[in-house]
Amino acid sequence: MFDSDKKKNEMETNAVAPDTSPQAEDASTGTAEDVDAIMKKFDRESNVRFYEGVPKKIVRYALAGFSLLMVYMNLFANWDERVRRSLFVGIVILLVFTVFPMKKGSIRRNYIPWYDILLALLGGGSFFYYVFNFDTIIKHATRISQMEILIGVIGILVLVEACRRVVGIPILIVASCFVIYAFASGKTLKTVIYNLYYTTGGVIGTPIGVCSTYIVLFIIFGAFLEATGISEFFIQAANSIAGASTGGPAKVAVISSALCGMVSGSSVANTVTTGSVTIPLMKKTGYRGEFAGAVEAASSTGGQIMPPIMGAAAFLMAEMVGVQYSTIAVKAILPAFLYFAGIFMMVHLEAKKLGLKGLDKETLPKFGKLFLQKGYLLLPLIILIGMVMKGFTMSRAAVIATLVAIAVSMINKDTRMTPSGFVDALESGGKSTLSVAVACGIAGIIAGVVTMTGLGQILITAIVSVAGDVKIIALFLTMITCIVLGMGVPTTANYIIMATTCAPILVTGMGINPISAHMFVFYFGIVADITPPVALAAYAGSAIARSNPMKTGINASRLAIAAFIVPYIFALNPAMLFIDTNAIGVIQIIITSLVGIFAVAAGLEGFVFKSMPMWQRLISAAGGLLLIYPGLATDIIGLAVIAVILLPQYLSSKKTPTAA
Repeated sequence: MFDSDKKKNEMETNAVAPDTSPQAEDASTGTAEDVDAIMKKFDRESNVRFYEGVPKKIVRYALAGFSLLMVYMNLFANWDERVRRSLFVGIVILLVFTVFPMKKGSIRRNYIPWYDILLALLGGGSFFYYVFNFDTIIKHATRISQMEILIGVIGILVLVEACRRVVGIPILIVASCFVIYAFASGKTLKTVIYNLYYTTGGVIGTPIGVCSTYIVLFIIFGAFLEATGISEFFIQAANSIAGASTGGPAKVAVISSALCGMVSGSSVANTVTTGSVTIPLMKKTGYRGEFAGAVEAASSTGGQIMPPIMGAAAFLMAEMVGVQYSTIAVKAILPAFLYFAGIFMMVHLEAKKLGLKGLDKETLPKFGKLFLQKGYLLLPLIILIGMVMKGFTMSRAAVIATLVAIAVSMINKDTRMTPSGFVDALESGGKSTLSVAVACGIAGIIAGVVTMTGLGQILITAIVSVAGDVKIIALFLTMITCIVLGMGVPTTANYIIMATTCAPILVTGMGINPISAHMFVFYFGIVADITPPVALAAYAGSAIARSNPMKTGINASRLAIAAFIVPYIFALNPAMLFIDTNAIGVIQIIITSLVGIFAVAAGLEGFVFKSMPMWQRLISAAGGLLLIYPGLATDIIGLAVIAVILLPQYLSSKKTPTAA
């Protein structure tokens, strides 16, 4: 949802001069040009063709027109669902080959090679054939002709190439393995093409259905919301809340990334957008480059689990589980809070250990004054949440919230939306939709193979046979599968793959609550963005911080330890998701989980009141894990263990003052 030019401007505006004091190990950070290079390297949406003059206007208005068509299709058109989805994919393919070159680094202006024009026409035409011959195809059912098989093959192959350009190769490797399995299991080409191309169990299945309705409208909403200047407001609000505290800039990064992540569909884009402001400040304060980049990457990745938007995956989850979107958004609150609380604790302990201070309080905005001046920017989000909770359809709620965002932009003359700005937002929304759409199409292929071959049941049987009746083993094996399959895959497609292949293992095989299971696989698919070796968000953060990418990824995984623990909590005890519990039960699990995460964070950092020897760190982490695991007995033992470690530390620190 973010534009690379905007990132460069923000970098130039918010860049912080390097600190030459001894406290700062190396305060140098990436320049605006570095940010542009980062986006081209890690964010494929930034690798676009160069247009100027009339061609630029044509592409601009084509993307804006696509956004308007999506609004019309969802609010007014009464077309068959299969026709609507096929039309959507066909237009997406035409736009992808218009906007994205075959390889990175294309510098020719106003140029589309003949083979890209041919691929666009063949791919788009394949799906338009379905649209214009829909009635005939439906009558034929499985009796598709040789020509229709060829059309299906062309449509799928061109979609694969579109996905390679916009999303990347990892998801294609996963999809290819599934398709190969379909043929290896005895399925004919005709059967495979019919199921994956001509039914709603493949390319035009649930993922594309949700993408062409809810997701596209919320992406457009995010583009208009961004135009109001809400990201800057979030960063200023975070500064006013935590900027002056111990290690303030890192805490600002945690808070602002969580807030900005609500309207961002990309961990990498979120890392670069907020990181261009927060990482220089963290390094200037005295944080190591690897730590600064890791804080931003872990926080930005966590933005994908932050309600109410949750990187658009919440809408898919509601569809997959069969519950209201508002139900998913509410149940995601506590896990998201614990995730960010864990990172917040880690950066606080790191700052105390290093003796770091916060920013000068006099230079920071006052929260009350800031809220009175710019609090109105939250109105679109508040209205969106209110409408969804009141039972409005998600499509209508998104459109109305978008109109409110436009009205809100008019209040401040600096963000006032002109006709050109209106088209800019539509263009941004249309362009951002392309990557999600092609990823959803490929994810639909994976889901179709699982359904067509019965692979899901095979996976369930395999995991259950290894785990037996021990849920923790099944959860661990599922976690490994999610992290491996999720590496380098965008949030939305990532979740679809997890929900199709991994969630049924937990629900059917181990009897875990469906919402808990889907939230579990969603979390571990997301943390793939900060888990080496393919930690795209961490690598983007390291490029801005000019730090070692692998060390930054390892630090990000350590900081996001809550993301590796919290899912086990709600999978084993769904009370955290407000399932089968009462208010007292929820309060108990919140308190014990927070204390447990703090103890684990202390063990990883090796510091609370003073430095901790290794044996204390191990015991502290073990006590924290006991508290996190649900059960009265483990809670009591965990509290006792932590008290044995922390009480002597506290008393000893009173006798030996620390640098903090």
